[in-house]
Amino acid sequence: MSTTVGKTALAYSRQWHYVDVGTDPRSLGRIASSIAITLMGKHKPIYDPSTDCGDYVVAVGCHDIRTTGKKRFQKKYYSHSTRPGSLKELTMDRMIAKFGGAEILRKAVSGMLPKNKLRDVRLSRLKAFEGLSHPYQRNLLKMNTVSPKAILAQQSQTPIQDAVESLGVAGKSA
Repeated sequence: MSTTVGKTALAYSRQWHYVDVGTDPRSLGRIASSIAITLMGKHKPIYDPSTDCGDYVVAVGCHDIRTTGKKRFQKKYYSHSTRPGSLKELTMDRMIAKFGGAEILRKAVSGMLPKNKLRDVRLSRLKAFEGLSHPYQRNLLKMNTVSPKAILAQQSQTPIQDAVESLGVAGKSA
């Protein structure tokens, strides 16, 4: 039997995903991990660690990025030019002021991708923007128009409650 069943060009085609960071209730790390999974292609049934089968991600609203605790003022980003005494550190707040929230998201996603030859290629498919406007509107095939709060409210009901509401029995007393 062939082992290449299902690995067609259509399966490897890249889709464009839209993430609005400003309205998403999740924190920076949780958003970054879901973006990293999409960039690697782990959400596809044909995933293989040695092949690049991930999708594009357009992240907008990065100026409203959420963090928990005091990370915004206590987390530090370090850079070094390999020269003696050239270690520089920036807090997250100064980094956002200097480079924007998109760079913070890019660094978080970069830390969650595997450290191999495909890392830079995968990271180049992340398109992060400070505002809500972006030049990739024509590439997005389907956008999630349902807000995360509506999804959480929909998941709070049990299947039994849904069945009772569909029968119209709710609210009737004996």
